[in-house]
Amino acid sequence: MTLPDPDAAIRAAGPWSHRDVSANGARFHIVESGDGPAVLFLHGFPTFWWTWRSQIVALADAGYRAIAMDLRGYGGSDHPPEGYDPRTLAADVAGVIRCLGEEDAVIVGHGWGGLGAWSTAVVEPDTVRAIVPVSMPHPRQLRRALMRNGRQRAALGYALGFQVPFVPERRLTARDGQRVVDLIRSWCASDEWLDEQTADVYRSAFLRWPTAHTAIEYHRWAARSSVRPDGLSYMSLMEAPIQRRVLQVHGKADPMTLPGSVDGSDAYVRGDYRRIDLDAGHFPHEESPDEFTAALLDWLPGVTRG
Repeated sequence: MTLPDPDAAIRAAGPWSHRDVSANGARFHIVESGDGPAVLFLHGFPTFWWTWRSQIVALADAGYRAIAMDLRGYGGSDHPPEGYDPRTLAADVAGVIRCLGEEDAVIVGHGWGGLGAWSTAVVEPDTVRAIVPVSMPHPRQLRRALMRNGRQRAALGYALGFQVPFVPERRLTARDGQRVVDLIRSWCASDEWLDEQTADVYRSAFLRWPTAHTAIEYHRWAARSSVRPDGLSYMSLMEAPIQRRVLQVHGKADPMTLPGSVDGSDAYVRGDYRRIDLDAGHFPHEESPDEFTAALLDWLPGVTRG
């Protein structure tokens, strides 16, 4: 079966519109639908905006302006040679919110997008109404779990292989990106949602050069910054308490960021904190989309009203 063209996959047709906006010195591809309070969705590795397709439609129908962006280095957004750190990610997110004419937005982020949600709430708090980190503990809590829990270190051990040059990019793009699908499937509690057509969309989008390289750069920054001044200063910055409401969503069977690693994230939140654990693995919004969306729609009115 022939894979769809990467550009066709990235700009998939649907009940939404595509556009490009300039923010923080780069161009970002966004998808949006609906009118009302802004909810901005941030994807994680190794996906792109399309991972939120169910939520975009549901939130637009419920009276929200649902927006999903491709992160720097992914999909239809720019793939510059640098900027794959949480501070730049926060500036990217804040810039997109402002460029869309919004004062602030609820930020829903999965994985690396969840790290972006936590970071934006500290670095650019004026653009954040509330955050929904999905499958991502507070960054300081994740660091603590990595230092103290051998199971958590082993779960994220795949990232160690990303530290060498060239080889991981080749592995991710070999056999038309089959490893991308293999990683997604191995991180799920159930892969029934990942049919052949869905898998081909993710493979195709990841084959757009140089996504394989730039997506890995986030992981390289995370590992190498652990002993560098930029990483240490970021962790120090993230000690600041978050003054916004937080809905933490996690999969009970997440094999990547273990549910126990999330415990303690609320210590960094001064706003209202709520946690929901769903019957899912690392991709609760894909594995249990109805439950995920229902939980989000139940929580949103309390943070977007007024």
